[in-house]
Amino acid sequence: MGRLFGTDGVRGLANRDVTAEVALDASVAAAHVLATQGAFAGHRPRAVVGRDPRASGEFLSAAVAAGLASAGVDVDDVGVLPTPAVAYLTAARGVDLGVVLSASHNPMPDNGIKFLARGGQKLDDDVEAAIEARMGEAWDRPTGAAVGRIRIDAGLAGREYVDHLVTTVGTRLEGLRIVVDCANGAASEVGPAALREAGADVVVINASPDGRNINEACGSTHPEQLQAAVVAARADLGVAFDGDADRCLAVDAQGVLVDGDQIMGILAVALRDRGALPHDTLVTTVMSNLGLRIAMREAGIATVETGVGDRYVLEAMRAGGYGLGGEQSGHIILAAHATTGDGLLTALQLAARVVETGRPLADLAAIVRRLPQILVNVPGVDRARTDDPVLVDAVARAEKTLGDSGRVLLRPSGTEPLVRVMVEAGTQDEAERIAHELADVVRTRLAL
Repeated sequence: MGRLFGTDGVRGLANRDVTAEVALDASVAAAHVLATQGAFAGHRPRAVVGRDPRASGEFLSAAVAAGLASAGVDVDDVGVLPTPAVAYLTAARGVDLGVVLSASHNPMPDNGIKFLARGGQKLDDDVEAAIEARMGEAWDRPTGAAVGRIRIDAGLAGREYVDHLVTTVGTRLEGLRIVVDCANGAASEVGPAALREAGADVVVINASPDGRNINEACGSTHPEQLQAAVVAARADLGVAFDGDADRCLAVDAQGVLVDGDQIMGILAVALRDRGALPHDTLVTTVMSNLGLRIAMREAGIATVETGVGDRYVLEAMRAGGYGLGGEQSGHIILAAHATTGDGLLTALQLAARVVETGRPLADLAAIVRRLPQILVNVPGVDRARTDDPVLVDAVARAEKTLGDSGRVLLRPSGTEPLVRVMVEAGTQDEAERIAHELADVVRTRLAL
């Protein structure tokens, strides 16, 4: 696999890249590294382990629990729960480590392992590197009463998480009909439960996980079913989660998609109006539509831009003391209530804003006028040479042409010889023309 840990833990094809042996060894190594760093000093260590409903998660979570217990860590096996639920429980229960078995929005054959530190935060890069370095090394195993114990949670963890979510909503959702697409994933039980307990009339689709159907033509990566269901049910809105429910996209009453940029815009204004948006600032990535930045500027809200990935959004939020950030994909972090993106939390806050204002979702979403955007992938090029002077000059000329009504972004792939050319402009025709012109320059100047 090369380097084991990527930007979001370990991820790959289950039982080829992500095997039971990898899961067990990584868990043992994580226990050793945290013990060496003093995380377990003075007490018996404890961990929370959860997973999404993929078939491979059954043996992978068993391997993780076995590895941790063999290293002397007591384990609360909470079963199928969203990634943000495991993060919440890691913090709320004061345990030393959280582990999630999930490949999020990826297809069913994939799976992944994500470690969370005390407090429910993602592990730092240097800690992950230390875990990887210690995998497979010889060690003195605990024996007798020193081995860890594994406790199977009988639904209490899900109840605890739902109760937490409902307390974050200051407005009851009575009178609101919401269609929920659970992606046949980890939110299939707790997602509808949280919205119902908050008072909504809930219509549920894709909430019958069988270990094989997670993310299959449903959820936030395939919102078409939700769009049709909202119109058919005459609902006020719909929400779609991904496999591990750390993302949320929405659909208005007319079946029109409301993406992560629009949701962030709605929530930023809502928090600002309550005096609860720290520094009146929203953290976004470079892939957020320029329309979001324009809308925030007009609303008197500053934006901070990061590289692509929730890890970088979270880093910027912590560094600046900001309270809201996220991605166009619907991965949105509300720091007052969560340490990671939480699709259920996002859905509840969005629905509450509809009730608070008495305005339909389409009206609220209109604050963000999305500019036409086109992304062109240029393969077979040297991704390390985007500083080529001819290419730099071509980008500068394109930016001058676009002015304040558009932008250009070149993104080298992190894994393959490919450069992505993204252009936003006032019209689709202009965006496409400039993107393809720049793609031709990339193809010519950076040819291998």
